[in-house]
Amino acid sequence: MGTPDFAVPSLDILIKNGYEVVGVITATDKMGGRGKKKVIQSAVKRYALEKGLKILQPKNLKSPEFLEELESLKANLQVIVAFRMLPKVVWDMPELGTFNLHGSLLPKYRGAAPINWAVIKGEKETGVTSFFLKQEIDTGDMLFQEKMSINENETAGEVHDRMMELGAQIVLKTVKAIEKKDYQLQKQDDSLATKAPKIFHETCEINFDQSSKKVHDFIRGLSPYPAAWTSLDGKTLKILRSTYIEEKHDFPAGKIVSDGKKTLRISTSDGFIEVLELQLQGRKRMKVFDFLNGYSIINT
Repeated sequence: MGTPDFAVPSLDILIKNGYEVVGVITATDKMGGRGKKKVIQSAVKRYALEKGLKILQPKNLKSPEFLEELESLKANLQVIVAFRMLPKVVWDMPELGTFNLHGSLLPKYRGAAPINWAVIKGEKETGVTSFFLKQEIDTGDMLFQEKMSINENETAGEVHDRMMELGAQIVLKTVKAIEKKDYQLQKQDDSLATKAPKIFHETCEINFDQSSKKVHDFIRGLSPYPAAWTSLDGKTLKILRSTYIEEKHDFPAGKIVSDGKKTLRISTSDGFIEVLELQLQGRKRMKVFDFLNGYSIINT
Protein backbone atom coordinates (compact mmCIF):
# COMPACT_ATOMS: atom_id res chain seq x y z
CA MET A 1 0.00 0.00 0.00
CA GLY A 2 1.46 3.33 -1.05
CA THR A 3 0.99 6.34 -3.29
CA PRO A 4 3.97 8.63 -4.12
CA ASP A 5 7.27 7.91 -5.85
CA PHE A 6 8.84 7.26 -2.43
CA ALA A 7 6.97 3.93 -2.34
CA VAL A 8 7.94 2.71 -5.82
CA PRO A 9 11.47 1.39 -5.05
CA SER A 10 10.05 -0.65 -2.16
CA LEU A 11 7.49 -2.28 -4.45
CA ASP A 12 10.09 -2.79 -7.16
CA ILE A 13 12.62 -4.48 -4.88
CA LEU A 14 10.04 -7.03 -3.67
CA ILE A 15 9.11 -7.96 -7.23
CA LYS A 16 12.74 -8.22 -8.30
CA ASN A 17 13.41 -10.56 -5.37
CA GLY A 18 10.67 -12.95 -6.40
CA TYR A 19 7.93 -12.07 -3.93
CA GLU A 20 4.36 -12.47 -5.15
CA VAL A 21 2.55 -9.14 -4.94
CA VAL A 22 -1.12 -10.14 -4.99
CA GLY A 23 -2.39 -6.58 -5.04
CA VAL A 24 -1.43 -2.92 -4.82
CA ILE A 25 -3.56 -0.45 -2.88
CA THR A 26 -3.05 3.18 -3.78
CA ALA A 27 -4.86 6.53 -3.85
CA THR A 28 -7.69 7.26 -6.26
CA ASP A 29 -6.90 9.16 -9.46
CA LYS A 30 -7.10 12.94 -9.33
CA MET A 31 -7.79 15.62 -11.90
CA GLY A 32 -4.86 18.00 -12.47
CA GLY A 33 -3.00 20.07 -15.01
CA ARG A 34 -4.33 23.24 -16.61
CA GLY A 35 -8.03 23.51 -15.92
CA LYS A 36 -7.85 20.27 -13.97
CA LYS A 37 -8.82 18.31 -17.06
CA LYS A 38 -6.03 15.73 -16.95
CA VAL A 39 -6.26 12.46 -15.00
CA ILE A 40 -3.33 12.18 -12.61
CA GLN A 41 -2.41 8.67 -11.46
CA SER A 42 -0.21 7.98 -8.45
CA ALA A 43 3.41 6.93 -9.03
CA VAL A 44 2.61 3.56 -7.47
CA LYS A 45 -0.35 3.01 -9.82
CA ARG A 46 1.74 3.85 -12.89
CA TYR A 47 4.37 1.34 -11.81
CA ALA A 48 1.75 -1.32 -11.00
CA LEU A 49 0.16 -0.88 -14.43
CA GLU A 50 3.54 -1.43 -16.10
CA LYS A 51 3.98 -4.67 -14.16
CA GLY A 52 0.42 -5.89 -14.70
CA LEU A 53 -0.38 -5.96 -10.97
CA LYS A 54 -3.88 -5.94 -9.52
CA ILE A 55 -4.72 -2.43 -8.35
CA LEU A 56 -7.22 -1.35 -5.70
CA GLN A 57 -8.08 2.33 -5.24
CA PRO A 58 -10.59 2.56 -2.41
CA LYS A 59 -12.17 5.86 -1.44
CA ASN A 60 -13.29 4.40 1.86
CA LEU A 61 -10.97 1.94 3.61
CA LYS A 62 -13.86 0.70 5.76
CA SER A 63 -16.33 0.02 2.95
CA PRO A 64 -17.62 -3.59 2.85
CA GLU A 65 -16.83 -3.83 -0.86
CA PHE A 66 -13.17 -2.92 -0.37
CA LEU A 67 -12.74 -5.13 2.69
CA GLU A 68 -14.24 -8.09 0.85
CA GLU A 69 -11.95 -7.57 -2.15
CA LEU A 70 -8.90 -7.10 0.08
CA GLU A 71 -9.66 -10.28 2.00
CA SER A 72 -10.11 -12.20 -1.26
CA LEU A 73 -6.47 -11.47 -2.15
CA LYS A 74 -5.42 -13.71 0.75
CA ALA A 75 -2.22 -11.75 1.39
CA ASN A 76 -0.25 -13.16 4.29
CA LEU A 77 1.63 -9.87 4.84
CA GLN A 78 0.83 -6.23 4.10
CA VAL A 79 3.53 -3.63 3.48
CA ILE A 80 2.75 0.07 3.90
CA VAL A 81 4.98 2.77 2.43
CA ALA A 82 3.73 6.38 2.33
CA PHE A 83 0.02 5.68 2.57
CA ARG A 84 -2.76 7.06 4.71
CA MET A 85 -3.78 5.89 8.16
CA LEU A 86 -5.42 2.44 8.12
CA PRO A 87 -8.33 1.18 10.20
CA LYS A 88 -7.65 -1.81 12.46
CA VAL A 89 -9.83 -4.08 10.33
CA VAL A 90 -7.36 -3.57 7.45
CA TRP A 91 -4.00 -3.81 9.21
CA ASP A 92 -5.14 -6.71 11.37
CA MET A 93 -6.21 -8.82 8.37
CA PRO A 94 -3.06 -10.74 7.26
CA GLU A 95 -1.79 -13.68 9.29
CA LEU A 96 1.75 -12.23 9.43
CA GLY A 97 0.55 -8.73 10.16
CA THR A 98 1.10 -5.33 8.55
CA PHE A 99 4.28 -3.30 8.77
CA ASN A 100 5.01 0.27 7.81
CA LEU A 101 8.15 1.98 6.55
CA HIS A 102 8.58 5.42 8.14
CA GLY A 103 11.07 8.08 7.06
CA SER A 104 12.63 8.79 10.44
CA LEU A 105 14.41 7.16 13.34
CA LEU A 106 11.33 6.54 15.43
CA PRO A 107 10.15 7.64 17.90
CA LYS A 108 11.52 10.92 16.52
CA TYR A 109 9.41 12.72 13.93
CA ARG A 110 6.17 10.81 14.09
CA GLY A 111 3.71 12.19 11.58
CA ALA A 112 3.12 13.14 7.96
CA ALA A 113 6.32 15.07 7.12
CA PRO A 114 9.31 13.47 8.88
CA ILE A 115 11.89 14.30 6.22
CA ASN A 116 10.92 17.97 6.05
CA TRP A 117 10.97 18.45 9.81
CA ALA A 118 14.29 16.66 10.31
CA VAL A 119 15.93 19.06 7.86
CA ILE A 120 14.09 22.12 9.23
CA LYS A 121 15.31 21.27 12.73
CA GLY A 122 18.90 21.04 11.49
CA GLU A 123 19.35 17.35 12.24
CA LYS A 124 22.66 15.88 11.10
CA GLU A 125 21.22 12.41 10.66
CA THR A 126 17.91 10.71 10.05
CA GLY A 127 16.95 7.28 8.77
CA VAL A 128 14.16 4.80 8.20
CA THR A 129 12.25 2.52 10.54
CA SER A 130 10.08 -0.51 9.84
CA PHE A 131 7.48 -1.28 12.48
CA PHE A 132 4.28 -3.26 12.98
CA LEU A 133 1.16 -1.13 12.91
CA LYS A 134 -0.97 -0.35 15.91
CA GLN A 135 -3.85 2.07 16.37
CA GLU A 136 -1.90 5.20 17.37
CA ILE A 137 -0.01 6.60 14.40
CA ASP A 138 3.70 5.68 14.12
CA THR A 139 3.81 4.08 17.57
CA GLY A 140 4.10 0.36 16.79
CA ASP A 141 6.87 -2.01 17.85
CA MET A 142 9.97 -1.52 15.70
CA LEU A 143 11.56 -4.17 13.51
CA PHE A 144 14.58 -2.51 11.89
CA GLN A 145 16.21 0.91 11.67
CA GLU A 146 18.93 2.26 9.41
CA LYS A 147 20.63 5.64 9.81
CA MET A 148 21.70 8.07 7.14
CA SER A 149 23.46 11.44 7.33
CA ILE A 150 22.00 14.81 6.37
CA ASN A 151 24.52 17.18 4.84
CA GLU A 152 24.51 20.85 5.87
CA ASN A 153 23.23 22.17 2.54
CA GLU A 154 21.11 19.18 1.50
CA THR A 155 17.46 19.84 0.72
CA ALA A 156 14.53 17.74 1.88
CA GLY A 157 14.08 16.62 -1.73
CA GLU A 158 17.62 15.33 -1.90
CA VAL A 159 17.26 13.51 1.41
CA HIS A 160 13.97 12.04 0.14
CA ASP A 161 15.62 10.65 -2.99
CA ARG A 162 18.41 8.97 -1.05
CA MET A 163 16.06 7.74 1.63
CA MET A 164 13.62 6.02 -0.70
CA GLU A 165 16.43 3.75 -1.91
CA LEU A 166 17.56 3.02 1.64
CA GLY A 167 13.93 2.42 2.58
CA ALA A 168 13.55 -0.19 -0.14
CA GLN A 169 16.49 -2.12 1.30
CA ILE A 170 14.89 -2.07 4.75
CA VAL A 171 11.55 -3.21 3.33
CA LEU A 172 13.25 -6.21 1.72
CA LYS A 173 15.19 -6.95 4.92
CA THR A 174 11.98 -6.75 6.95
CA VAL A 175 9.98 -9.02 4.64
CA LYS A 176 12.75 -11.63 4.70
CA ALA A 177 12.95 -11.48 8.50
CA ILE A 178 9.19 -11.83 8.92
CA GLU A 179 9.15 -14.70 6.44
CA LYS A 180 11.80 -16.53 8.49
CA LYS A 181 10.38 -15.34 11.85
CA ASP A 182 13.90 -14.03 12.51
CA TYR A 183 13.46 -10.69 14.25
CA GLN A 184 13.23 -9.09 17.68
CA LEU A 185 10.71 -6.34 18.30
CA GLN A 186 11.74 -3.18 20.11
CA LYS A 187 9.19 -0.95 21.82
CA GLN A 188 9.37 2.77 21.18
CA ASP A 189 10.26 5.08 24.05
CA ASP A 190 7.39 7.55 24.01
CA SER A 191 9.36 9.98 26.19
CA LEU A 192 11.72 10.56 23.24
CA ALA A 193 8.95 11.12 20.70
CA THR A 194 8.79 14.27 18.56
CA LYS A 195 6.19 15.26 16.00
CA ALA A 196 6.34 15.91 12.26
CA PRO A 197 2.91 17.35 11.43
CA LYS A 198 1.57 18.05 7.97
CA ILE A 199 2.90 21.24 6.41
CA PHE A 200 0.61 23.93 5.00
CA HIS A 201 1.31 26.88 2.70
CA GLU A 202 0.80 29.50 5.39
CA THR A 203 3.36 27.86 7.69
CA CYS A 204 5.98 28.03 4.93
CA GLU A 205 6.36 31.82 5.15
CA ILE A 206 9.93 32.68 6.14
CA ASN A 207 10.60 34.51 9.40
CA PHE A 208 13.90 36.31 8.83
CA ASP A 209 14.04 37.60 12.41
CA GLN A 210 16.06 34.63 13.61
CA SER A 211 19.50 33.17 13.01
CA SER A 212 20.78 32.69 9.47
CA LYS A 213 21.32 29.00 10.15
CA LYS A 214 17.68 28.51 11.21
CA VAL A 215 16.40 30.34 8.13
CA HIS A 216 18.70 28.31 5.89
CA ASP A 217 17.49 25.03 7.45
CA PHE A 218 13.88 26.17 7.05
CA ILE A 219 14.43 26.89 3.35
CA ARG A 220 16.14 23.60 2.54
CA GLY A 221 13.68 21.65 4.69
CA LEU A 222 10.84 22.81 2.45
CA SER A 223 12.64 22.52 -0.88
CA PRO A 224 11.53 21.73 -3.51
CA TYR A 225 8.00 21.29 -2.17
CA PRO A 226 5.99 22.98 -0.80
CA ALA A 227 8.80 25.60 -0.70
CA ALA A 228 9.60 28.34 1.79
CA TRP A 229 8.40 31.74 0.64
CA THR A 230 8.47 35.45 1.23
CA SER A 231 7.09 38.41 -0.74
CA LEU A 232 8.67 40.54 -3.43
CA ASP A 233 6.82 43.45 -5.06
CA GLY A 234 3.51 42.03 -3.88
CA LYS A 235 4.20 38.57 -5.33
CA THR A 236 5.10 35.27 -3.69
CA LEU A 237 8.81 34.53 -3.94
CA LYS A 238 9.79 30.93 -3.28
CA ILE A 239 13.37 30.40 -2.15
CA LEU A 240 14.53 26.94 -3.15
CA ARG A 241 18.26 26.92 -2.45
CA SER A 242 20.42 29.11 -0.25
CA THR A 243 23.55 29.48 1.79
CA TYR A 244 23.97 31.57 4.91
CA ILE A 245 26.45 34.14 6.14
CA GLU A 246 26.96 35.02 9.80
CA GLU A 247 27.95 38.69 9.75
CA LYS A 248 27.19 41.78 11.83
CA HIS A 249 25.07 44.43 10.12
CA ASP A 250 22.64 47.24 10.87
CA PHE A 251 19.81 46.14 8.59
CA PRO A 252 16.40 45.17 9.94
CA ALA A 253 15.47 41.50 9.46
CA GLY A 254 14.11 40.82 5.98
CA LYS A 255 16.02 43.57 4.20
CA ILE A 256 16.85 42.69 0.58
CA VAL A 257 20.42 43.53 -0.39
CA SER A 258 21.40 42.92 -4.02
CA ASP A 259 24.00 44.15 -6.48
CA GLY A 260 21.38 43.70 -9.21
CA LYS A 261 23.68 41.38 -11.14
CA LYS A 262 24.86 38.27 -9.31
CA THR A 263 23.87 38.34 -5.65
CA LEU A 264 20.64 38.56 -3.71
CA ARG A 265 20.88 38.52 0.07
CA ILE A 266 18.23 38.91 2.74
CA SER A 267 19.19 40.02 6.23
CA THR A 268 18.55 37.92 9.32
CA SER A 269 19.15 38.54 13.02
CA ASP A 270 22.83 37.58 12.78
CA GLY A 271 23.75 37.81 9.10
CA PHE A 272 22.31 37.06 5.70
CA ILE A 273 20.65 34.40 3.63
CA GLU A 274 22.24 34.28 0.20
CA VAL A 275 19.64 33.12 -2.28
CA LEU A 276 20.92 30.74 -4.95
CA GLU A 277 17.73 29.47 -6.62
CA LEU A 278 14.26 30.95 -6.52
CA GLN A 279 10.89 31.10 -8.21
CA LEU A 280 8.82 34.25 -8.43
CA GLN A 281 5.06 33.86 -8.73
CA GLY A 282 4.14 33.34 -12.39
CA ARG A 283 7.69 32.44 -13.41
CA LYS A 284 9.75 29.26 -13.61
CA ARG A 285 12.44 28.18 -11.16
CA MET A 286 15.81 29.75 -11.91
CA LYS A 287 19.23 30.59 -10.53
CA VAL A 288 19.71 34.04 -9.02
CA PHE A 289 22.03 35.19 -11.83
CA ASP A 290 19.38 34.43 -14.47
CA PHE A 291 16.64 36.00 -12.34
CA LEU A 292 18.57 39.25 -11.81
CA ASN A 293 19.39 39.37 -15.51
CA GLY A 294 15.71 39.95 -16.25
CA TYR A 295 14.31 41.50 -13.07
CA SER A 296 15.16 44.81 -11.48
CA ILE A 297 15.59 44.51 -7.72
CA ILE A 298 15.09 47.55 -5.54
CA ASN A 299 16.84 47.10 -2.20
CA THR A 300 13.95 47.33 0.25
